[in-house]
Amino acid sequence: MARAPRRDLLAGLTVAIVALPLALGFGVASGLGAEAGLATAVVAGALAAVFGGSNLQVSGPTGAMTVVLVPIVAEYGPGGVLTVGLMAGGLLIVLALLRAGRSMRYVPAPVVEGFTFGIACVIALQQIPNALGVAAPEGDKVLVVAWRAVEEFAGGPNWTALAITVGVAGLMLAGARLLPGVPFSVVAVVAATLAVQLFDLDGATPIGALPAGLPAPSLGFLDVSAVGSLVAPAVAVAALAALESLLSATVADGMTTGQKHDPDRELFGQGIANLAAPLFGGVPATAAIARTAVNVRTGAGSRLAALTHAAVLAVIVFAAAPLVSRIPLAALAGVLLATAVRMVEVGALRAMARATRSDAVVLVLTAAATLVLDLVLAVVIGLAVAGLLALRAVAAEARVDRVHPYDDGVPELPGAQTYGGDVPELPGTQTYGGDVPELPGTQTYGGDVPELPGTEPYRGGGGELAGTAGQVVAYRVEGPLFFAGAHRSLLELGEISGVRVVILRMCRVTTVDATGALALKDTVHRLNGRGIVVLASGIRPDQRRALESVGALELLRREGREYATASEAFGAARERLAVAGVARGDGAVAAAGVGPARGGRDVPVAAPAEEAAR
Repeated sequence: MARAPRRDLLAGLTVAIVALPLALGFGVASGLGAEAGLATAVVAGALAAVFGGSNLQVSGPTGAMTVVLVPIVAEYGPGGVLTVGLMAGGLLIVLALLRAGRSMRYVPAPVVEGFTFGIACVIALQQIPNALGVAAPEGDKVLVVAWRAVEEFAGGPNWTALAITVGVAGLMLAGARLLPGVPFSVVAVVAATLAVQLFDLDGATPIGALPAGLPAPSLGFLDVSAVGSLVAPAVAVAALAALESLLSATVADGMTTGQKHDPDRELFGQGIANLAAPLFGGVPATAAIARTAVNVRTGAGSRLAALTHAAVLAVIVFAAAPLVSRIPLAALAGVLLATAVRMVEVGALRAMARATRSDAVVLVLTAAATLVLDLVLAVVIGLAVAGLLALRAVAAEARVDRVHPYDDGVPELPGAQTYGGDVPELPGTQTYGGDVPELPGTQTYGGDVPELPGTEPYRGGGGELAGTAGQVVAYRVEGPLFFAGAHRSLLELGEISGVRVVILRMCRVTTVDATGALALKDTVHRLNGRGIVVLASGIRPDQRRALESVGALELLRREGREYATASEAFGAARERLAVAGVARGDGAVAAAGVGPARGGRDVPVAAPAEEAAR
């Protein structure tokens, strides 16, 4: 299992020391007590380490999960929370079997950062009652509960609890900067506990009695009649567990070389852990980013480190429960306040806010929704807004530009870029503006330019365009032709008048959906209705299915108006004008109508007078 077992054992011991106060604190914060936090860290931590998809992941109770559990406890009680954990475990296993783990890669970074910042704010607000030494007021809105706690503190201040909280949090934050390798959370908690015992400080309420061991596994909490009402909370817990676990595993991969997690197996492991933890009285668990980071930084290289962390906590549960029970709640509040502060990456938030206006909007909305509404709803809102803004940005790339109907005769390969009018000069490049120095061994323009096989050269004197001025126009359609912007980009195209032939150059269209295909078909019908012939060139093979499904491609094929290259389309336009009597190679004018072409070749159609004579 481990190539360096000593390093893994040392890393596991270090993580256990860091995790102990966090497990106690999150257990108390969830409403089920410190023993629930310890049971979760031991049971879920061990099972997730064995069955999970990451070699470095450390699981247990987390602040984000605590935020979700508080309102569930208030509404359904401790039994409801355990039932929700059991159901969430089953849902996670289903997600793993559906191979949904890879969807994590599609969550935008502003959503993750806003979500994390919002969670940090909620965790900090949840600690206000214990930090001020007052009983937790009634309510499920964290802002309301925190405000009521402040009002109660103002009526009868408990300076002892506040001093312990500030001292523990301050020592952790300052120590992390000065000596990052020292677990100051344990040092601060031990110091606070000793101070309370030595000086007999009455204002510091302890955790209280803890069982000396884990309870026997039981399903006594399960109320089958309440399962239906707990589906929504279970979905929320499962979604949060999946999101946080996969995010933590991604962070762990980025901190190491040669490590890569299996997202589907990670969901499976978290599902097993959450199925088992409630049986021992534990709260729903997920991977802990902070504890995973400590595990990686202390040299862990295999699952043995996470297993050691769970084993050390189990020893503490069985051997040191009386000592742990004396830890002040205010000290745990200080640990969680410092943890909330360290969760916020100011540099990442600043980078996201400065990146684009859309990223800033998504970041702020996700953070605000996390603080005011619900964690899962906040993620949904963030994803929805990010998706809409992304669609808007992609749709803005769609454009229709008028270009020269005949550039240089070079065939348009699908996806290739051809000359279409004015070509922008790249910075630092040299353009033709007179005498250009010749590089040794290169061939420069000096008269006749060799023609590419099967192409028509551009006749500089304008012979190719003789007689077609004002009669043929070409438009290049660029970007995505899909529901978000197809009608807008093609709107002006359908209003063209005063010409006989319109060439649509499609080689730069990146994608076409049914809406875009219908919009294109409608545009062609509108132009045809005004007697304007529409020719298309450069349609990609992967876009033909959408065009065929709505009949747009059949319309062009039936009348012979689809061509592989722009030069072929322009040649067909010239032949149509010549047949119509508008233009010939020699400039002569004849009286004939423009008729449809079949098989890619123009078919002459008699003028109205000749047709009447027949």
